[in-house]
Amino acid sequence: MSATHEVLNQVPPLVGFSTADDPALTEALRRDGGGWGEREVRELGARAGSAEVQEWARLAEEHPPVLHTHDRYGHRVDEVEYHPAYHQLMEAAVESGQHAAAWSESRPGAHLVRAAKFYAFAQAEPGHGCPISMTYAAIPALRAEPELAAAYEPLLAARAYDFGLRPPLGKRGLIAGMSMTEKQGGSDVRANTTRAVPTGDGGYLLTGHKWFTSAPMSDVFLTLARTEEGLTCFLVPRVLPDGSRNPLRLMRLKNKLGNRSNASAEIEYESALAWRVGEPGRGVRTIVEMVNVTRLDCVIGSAAGMRAGLRQALHHAEHRRAFGAELVDQPLMRNVLADLAVESEAATTLAMRLAAALDHAEAGDEGEAALRRLGLAVSKYWVCKRGSAHAAEALECLGGNGYVEESGMPRLYREAPLLSIWEGSGNVAALDVLRALSREPGALEAFLAEVGTAAGADARLDAAVDRLRGLLPQLADPQRAQLLARRLAEQMTLVLQGSLLVRYSHPAVADAFCASRLDGDWGHAFGTLPPGTDTGPILERARPKDAR
Repeated sequence: MSATHEVLNQVPPLVGFSTADDPALTEALRRDGGGWGEREVRELGARAGSAEVQEWARLAEEHPPVLHTHDRYGHRVDEVEYHPAYHQLMEAAVESGQHAAAWSESRPGAHLVRAAKFYAFAQAEPGHGCPISMTYAAIPALRAEPELAAAYEPLLAARAYDFGLRPPLGKRGLIAGMSMTEKQGGSDVRANTTRAVPTGDGGYLLTGHKWFTSAPMSDVFLTLARTEEGLTCFLVPRVLPDGSRNPLRLMRLKNKLGNRSNASAEIEYESALAWRVGEPGRGVRTIVEMVNVTRLDCVIGSAAGMRAGLRQALHHAEHRRAFGAELVDQPLMRNVLADLAVESEAATTLAMRLAAALDHAEAGDEGEAALRRLGLAVSKYWVCKRGSAHAAEALECLGGNGYVEESGMPRLYREAPLLSIWEGSGNVAALDVLRALSREPGALEAFLAEVGTAAGADARLDAAVDRLRGLLPQLADPQRAQLLARRLAEQMTLVLQGSLLVRYSHPAVADAFCASRLDGDWGHAFGTLPPGTDTGPILERARPKDAR
């Protein structure tokens, strides 16, 4: 072979690592009552970093779902065909309890452990996480109708992935979807026009369309339709109890930027049978319970994406030489990597704190419930928005090698914007912060109490909290409040992250975060941490140890 084909200075494959090899993750588990699940999380993380699962992820991405509206004889079938790798990912996720299993777990910290598993496995392939997340989120909404919850919740929580179009109550386990938005309204679900007509025996027939139905081969869906009382929530099965297909017509699959392993469809209901969930005319209130839980997974998913990008960037920098030295030893690259690590750890720590708040809220802690409500709103805005910038910078750390599909970085880059858009993009999330502040008793008090536990620990954090308090009186003017909504959500997230890092993280991470994000000693791009930042402990903490 010609000497020009000798491969030098190329980075070896990143395989055989653990996505749970993450101090911020394991420390959160031990701190907030999830230590009992650490072994399972570590085992799942090792599986996610294995060559086998990485190959599933590649295949599921490169062979997206295919819609079959009719069979060879002309019969309407409305089925989506997935690559086997997608089903392997789904099976692993369900068997490890990443879906709704936490709702049936009696031990404290069940939702935190589930969040840690979701975080670890989403780093391998995020697309399959969408139906896993919706199944998890369906339970709180379904509980508004106790009879339906009694029948369906045990199957939604079962650790059995039973794919196929069969009557739901005859299956070993179920996957749930959500179908709300319509073409004329998008996030404004109050503009929905789908109609629901009573059948006379407790059911309803739905007629209308939905613009974005993710995972259309799910067993059941929560959806919104209009009754005489107003917008109402319904449970819609894909297959009826007698084994016939419910007329949910799959019109086409979305050709999406990312999330390619997961199908998303436009559908039409042609007198589809459904059962009411919650009070008539109170559908938005009912479905909000599901939305709030999916928001948690948006934050977790963004944190997972940051961690995956950081790992790739660190691995590349440790094995690539440029200008006479390893990239990881060059001061400017160390600054970039440390900056990415700080952002990643802030996102992970916050995501796990919000998961723990869900555990405490389920146990009856009203303050934690209020913190979760407001904390999720601000975090959905800021953490998910930061995911795209983080993915772009991590990709750039690999240079041209990161721009080619084989690196996996383009998949990460394409996926990042989804989590900022899903369940309401930036303005929707920011306006919901204002809604939570005005309508949720105790939300602001709970938030300030959480941040206040770090009072006096860092002067820069204290000053940032004072600036936030100074912003709050301006919200009395509704017009000005809207103009400030994004700034408010950003500042609230940053002080919440800062308070958590000051209390729980390595001092070098907390110092870099407070100096840059809170005190303004920072530029407008990653890699602009102030001179003197102690990058050594930050990078050592972030480095994937099993891949060294």
